[in-house]
Amino acid sequence: MAAADSALLRILVVLPEAPETRELVAYLQERGFDSLWAREGQAGYDILDGESVDALICDLSGERIDGLRLVKVAKQRNAEICAIVIAGTEEIELGTEAMRQGAYDFQVRPINLAKIDAVLRRGLNYQRLVGEVSQLQRRLDERYRLGGIVRRSSPWKRIYGQIEQVARSKASVLLTGETGTGKGEVAKAIHQQSRRRDSRFVETSCGALPESIVESELFGHEKGAFTGASASHKGRFELADQGTLFLDEVGDVSAATQVKLLRVIQSGEFERVGGAETRKVDVRIIAATNRDLEGMVECGEYRADLFYRLNVVAIHVPPLRECSEDIPVLIDEFVRQFSRENDRNVTGMSAAAMDLLTDYPWPGNVRELKNCVEGMLVMSAADGLLDVPDIPNPVRQLGDKASGPQTNSGLTMREIEKMAIADALAAAGYNRREAAATLDIGLSTLYRKEKEYGLGGGRDGRNRVGGRLLERS
Repeated sequence: MAAADSALLRILVVLPEAPETRELVAYLQERGFDSLWAREGQAGYDILDGESVDALICDLSGERIDGLRLVKVAKQRNAEICAIVIAGTEEIELGTEAMRQGAYDFQVRPINLAKIDAVLRRGLNYQRLVGEVSQLQRRLDERYRLGGIVRRSSPWKRIYGQIEQVARSKASVLLTGETGTGKGEVAKAIHQQSRRRDSRFVETSCGALPESIVESELFGHEKGAFTGASASHKGRFELADQGTLFLDEVGDVSAATQVKLLRVIQSGEFERVGGAETRKVDVRIIAATNRDLEGMVECGEYRADLFYRLNVVAIHVPPLRECSEDIPVLIDEFVRQFSRENDRNVTGMSAAAMDLLTDYPWPGNVRELKNCVEGMLVMSAADGLLDVPDIPNPVRQLGDKASGPQTNSGLTMREIEKMAIADALAAAGYNRREAAATLDIGLSTLYRKEKEYGLGGGRDGRNRVGGRLLERS
C-alpha cells in the first residue's frame, strides 16, 4: 500500500514498550499512516472511546484490558475495522478464538513487519470495498424505494422509470391496478420527484365519501350552503393549489360530480357549493382506480371526455402475485418496521415460512402482506425468527395449496376461458361489473363472452352453461 493511499488512514497500536513495538510504529509512520500508540489496554480503550480508527494492532494478552476485549470494543465502533492481534506461540488457540470474535488476523511473535504490511493491505482494502458496496446499496435503495418500501422486480423497475419520466411533466396520470397494490405510494413518488415537491400533496378517496358530501370535499362550500355548514370550507382542490391532488377510486364518482370534475381539470375553475364566485387553481391531477374505466365508458357509465383527461399517462401497478420476487424484500422491511415499533427483537423469517408466504397468492396484495407480517410479529411468543406456526391458518393453508401442482390439462383454451368467466361471475355474486374488473376485461367484452359461451347466472352460486348446471368438484 503506497503512502499516498494510506495518508488518511489511522492505526491504533496497543502494545507494551519494547524495541519491536517502536520499530513497528516507526514503520507505520514511514508508510504514511497516522499512528496512535497506547502502551497498555486501558489507554487503548480510552482512545477507542473517543477517536475514530481504521485499524487496530494489539497484544492478545495485555494488561488490565486484554486484546479480545479491545477487539470487541473496536468492532462496536467500526464494524469493518481491520483488527490484528499479536500472540505468543503458546497462544495460537486463543488467537484463533480472537478471529472467531471479529479479529481480521493474528500474528505470532516475533513481529514480522512484511506480514503486518500484507495483512493491513488486505484488511484495509476489504474495508474500503465494504464501504463502497454499502454506499452503492444506499444509492440503490434511494432509487428503488417508494414510501419506505424497496421493490426490485422487473415490473417495478419499469414503474420507477415511468415515475421519473412523468414526474418532470404536468400531465395528468391515471394509476390502475387492484386494491392494495401500492398506487398511493406511486402517486406520492411522482409528486416527490416533481417540481411541485415543495407544495402540498393532497389525497382523497372518492369511494369513501358519501355522495351527499363528495362535492363539498372536492370543491369546498360556503357558510350556510346546507344544514350544518356553519362556516366556509376549502375543498381539496383549493388545498392542493400549486401542488398535487391524488384522487383515489376515481371510478366511483357520480355522473353529476364527473361533470364538475371535468371542468376543473380542463380550466382549473370551479365554484364552492353554495357559492357564486369562480375560483381558479393550478393543480396537478393523479387519479387511481381498481375498476375498468374504459369498459365503463363503453357501457355509458363513465364520461369519455373525463376518462381521456385523466388518462393522459397511464401506469399499471401489478398485483403482488406477479411480483413474487419482491415478497422477501417486503417481508424483511416489514419485520424491521414492526419489530422497531413494538420494541421487539424479531430478526426475520425462517426459510420455510418465507417459502410459504412467497407461494401464497396475496389477493389483498401488499396491504394484506403488511397486515399479516404485523400480526405474526405481535402474536409470536418469542423473538428471533418468525416461523411457519406464526403464520395465520388461512394464509398457511392456502399457501400450501398454492405451492402444490395445479393444472387444467385436457381442456381447450375456449373451455378454460369459459370456466374462468363462469367462476368470476359466481365469485362476484353475478355482479357483472365486479366480474369484469376481476377478469381485467371491459364490461361490453364480458357481455359478448357470456353470449358467446351461453353463460347465465343464478344467485344459488352455480353457473349455467347452455341451460345445464356447470358443477365444480
